[in-house]
Amino acid sequence: MPTLTPAFFSQFEPADLVRADKAHYMHGYHVFDDHREQGALNIAAGEGAYIYDIAGNRFLDAVGGMWCTNIGLGREEMAEAIADQVRQLAYSNPFSDMANTVAIRLCEKLASLAPGDLDHVFLTTGGSTAVDTAYRLIQFYQNSRGKPEKKHVIARHSAYHGSTHLTMSIGNKPADRVPEFDYANDKIHHVSSPNPYRAPGGMDEAQFLEFLVNEFEDKILTLGADKVAAFFAEPIMGSGGVIIPPEGYLLRMWQVCQRYDILFVADEVVTSFGRLGKFFSSWDVFGVQPDIITTAKGLTSAYLPLGACIFSQRIWDVISEPGKGRCFTHGFTYSGHPVCCTAALKNIEIIERENLLAHVDDVGEYLEQRLNTLVGLPLVGDVRCKKLMACVEFVADKASKTLFPEALNIGEKIHLKAQERGLLVRPIVHLNVMSPPLTISRAQVDEIVETLRICILEVADELQRSGQYAGR
Repeated sequence: MPTLTPAFFSQFEPADLVRADKAHYMHGYHVFDDHREQGALNIAAGEGAYIYDIAGNRFLDAVGGMWCTNIGLGREEMAEAIADQVRQLAYSNPFSDMANTVAIRLCEKLASLAPGDLDHVFLTTGGSTAVDTAYRLIQFYQNSRGKPEKKHVIARHSAYHGSTHLTMSIGNKPADRVPEFDYANDKIHHVSSPNPYRAPGGMDEAQFLEFLVNEFEDKILTLGADKVAAFFAEPIMGSGGVIIPPEGYLLRMWQVCQRYDILFVADEVVTSFGRLGKFFSSWDVFGVQPDIITTAKGLTSAYLPLGACIFSQRIWDVISEPGKGRCFTHGFTYSGHPVCCTAALKNIEIIERENLLAHVDDVGEYLEQRLNTLVGLPLVGDVRCKKLMACVEFVADKASKTLFPEALNIGEKIHLKAQERGLLVRPIVHLNVMSPPLTISRAQVDEIVETLRICILEVADELQRSGQYAGR
């Protein structure tokens, strides 16, 4: 980690970087007009839960990068492990009859951490490719077992499962469905988001649960159970707004899957590796034994890109049946990359050695308590928090839960106020989403909540004075 002195930051030329960024760098989720006018926050360094821009301004990163900087930034032992692996073996072909020692050890470790008989691992380059792999694995499995018609999959509205063509099609966040892109629709279907705050018709949580389960079963029967292959579900929906489902929802949905021979795919790209206080949350938090788990993000704490599709012995037994001469013709040049796998093993070692899962249990409960003190503020419709996944939803009217016009971009207004005070939260239209590093302290939790409080009140006052908010 460089010494973050004025001399360090003086090496950067802000005007030139802004020019080059606007001229050449197309970002993920690039908002063309905004970027043209405002540019980007250009980051130069990171340490622990903090990042620094090119001017040396420090920000508490309550977003955790993108749900991913779990052990914090700037770990010297991680840098050394990565450097040592580069010196020893920087790359190895991951296809067919080639393997490397680090990838083997990582797969063994992941199989030991995953619940039940999830003993087999396909390493990928990130979360999107892990979910993409799961979809292809499901096709391969159904064809191998002689069920070529059983290919339809069901996911949820407002879900996010990645940004490849296929995974964006499985997900269904309205903001992601822009008219300039096409989506695969012929075998992908969606049922309701399990968001109790937006339950239809004034249902209480128990009634909403029954509605969701019945809707799912009706969808299966409408399509034909012999045609439905899998159900994709984030245990807690992340980018869709930290949607914490009704108590018992995942278990009930899993039971329906069991009844109709449907694979349950737990997309744990966000919820694994400590975000909810466990290595994997499907079983340990929600009591569900999935057939497939997809993971990424916290797998390496974002030190290097890596994902994994972890699947059951039952699936393996079918696809690897002796004498069939099958080949799983799917792979990535950088899957099983030895340097990335080294980062993952070191990351897991740090989480275990520093007992970060227990820390998340403690500080996560504290974050839940503190964030809930914002509920009574103007603009705040709902606060959702489970350990270190959190969201504040803003509304124009609390009684009716009416949203502000999208063009107002209320989440961005509050985010920019927070940024001025050295706090980063993630704005998603009507939301501010948070997923801080697992190492966050109670004092930093207080800083997040109190800064948000100030910013919410300031924005509410400005909107009232301009006539854009009635104060209800």
